[in-house]
Amino acid sequence: MSQYNHYGQPVGDALPGWQTRPLPQRVVLHGRYCRLEPLTRSHADALFAAYQLSGDGRGWTWLAREPEANAGQYAAWVESVAQLPDPLHFAVVDTQTDRPVGTLALMRIDASNGVIEVGHVHFSPLLSRTPAATEAQWLLMRYVFATLGYRRYEWKCNSLNEPSRQAALRLGFQYEGRFRQALVVKGHNRDTDWFSIIDGEWPDVDAAIQRWLAPDNFTADGKQRRSLASLRT
Repeated sequence: MSQYNHYGQPVGDALPGWQTRPLPQRVVLHGRYCRLEPLTRSHADALFAAYQLSGDGRGWTWLAREPEANAGQYAAWVESVAQLPDPLHFAVVDTQTDRPVGTLALMRIDASNGVIEVGHVHFSPLLSRTPAATEAQWLLMRYVFATLGYRRYEWKCNSLNEPSRQAALRLGFQYEGRFRQALVVKGHNRDTDWFSIIDGEWPDVDAAIQRWLAPDNFTADGKQRRSLASLRT
C-alpha cells in the first residue's frame, strides 16, 4: 500500500536503508546438473559444435544476430563479448560431461534501482528441455536475489516467440505487458513482451524450482513426476 506525503499524494512504499546493489561479477555458480562459468574463448569450440546439433538455423531466429558461418567466427564473437560488464555472459556447463552446452547473460544492469534482466539465452539441443536448463536459470536468479539483493529480475522477448513466453511463465515470471513496435530486428518489427519476478515473489519461486529439481521428482528414465507449475500452485 502506498504511503502519502504531506500534500496527501501517494508516493509509494518507503524503502528505509535502501542502497545501490553490488554489480554482478564474473563468478562460477555451481548446481547439481550444471554450473555457470563466465564465458571465455575456451568455451567457444564446444559451444559452436553443440549448436550445430540442431541441424538448422531455427535456434537463431529470435536472437539479435545471425548465426556465425564457422567455429572461427563464433570464437571471434565470444572474444568480442567475453569481457563486457553488461551484458555479462555465462556459459552453461553440463556437470556430467564437463562440456559447455549453452549461454545466457545478465544485462541492462541497474544497480541503483536493483533491477536486472536475463537475456541472450541460447541453449543447444544438449541443454534444452533438460533439468540443467531449468537449473541454469535458477542459479542466475538465486545469484541476483539471494547474493546481490536485487529487487526486480526481468525477462523480455519477442511477442511472437511463444517458447520464450511459455518458459518465462513456467519459471514463475509474471507477465506485465507488451511494448508495441519496440525494436527493428533483422529487418522486421518486434513487439516486446515484458515479464518479471520481484523480491517478494522470489521465496516461492525459489522453493518451487528447488522442489522440481530434486532427484526424487524424476523417474529412473528422467521423466518429471510433477510439473514446475503444479509445484508452484
